[in-house]
Amino acid sequence: MSETPLQIGQLAPSLAVSEWVQGVPVNFEQLKGRVVLVEVFQVNCPGCFFYALPEAIELHRKYADAGLAVLGVATAFEDFDKNTLENLRLLVERNEVIGETFKALSQHGKLVQGRLPYRIPFPLAMDQLSERQGEISGDDILAFIQGRLPNFDRQPEAYRQQVIQQVEKYLESLRYRAETFERFQLKGTPSQILVDKQGALRACEFGAFPDLESRVVQLLQE
Repeated sequence: MSETPLQIGQLAPSLAVSEWVQGVPVNFEQLKGRVVLVEVFQVNCPGCFFYALPEAIELHRKYADAGLAVLGVATAFEDFDKNTLENLRLLVERNEVIGETFKALSQHGKLVQGRLPYRIPFPLAMDQLSERQGEISGDDILAFIQGRLPNFDRQPEAYRQQVIQQVEKYLESLRYRAETFERFQLKGTPSQILVDKQGALRACEFGAFPDLESRVVQLLQE
């Protein structure tokens, strides 16, 4: 798990995918000359369906003809019984959502007869999951912490030990590694990955990305 920090401006690592459930298999190498937005989500993630995926769909609608390629990658870093390839297929084939996503969208009147009232129009893939092998090392724990708490080394010793214990327990609870999620050192879902026309990583954001559309437009104009 310990990796060199991902650098904005460097060539983006390839997406690791177990299966494309919609659209033809594609990666950054085949999309040179286009700006690429990768929407990384979990099927059991209400926020992904409340705002991130609808925004990605709208950007696809507005800018696909201008050179934007939008891809969706469903990942899993928790709730491994729900964030599955099978449930992604249900989303694609029948517009069905599950778990907390179903519950939250139902409560807010976002479903029609229990299903999404729209289809996701761009290619969708499942992240490559592999069962974790071996023990969690100290380097794994520190890499996880330092990617999220840049000033960790300057914190009091008692606090650092507490965080280390919590992270070790958390990492030991993870049954699978999600390859794309880890390659891009993502912190959760939804996350947005932006890659320019030359295949270089230009943004990698978790949660709200208020200037996403302006960044897309800027990259399209380069």
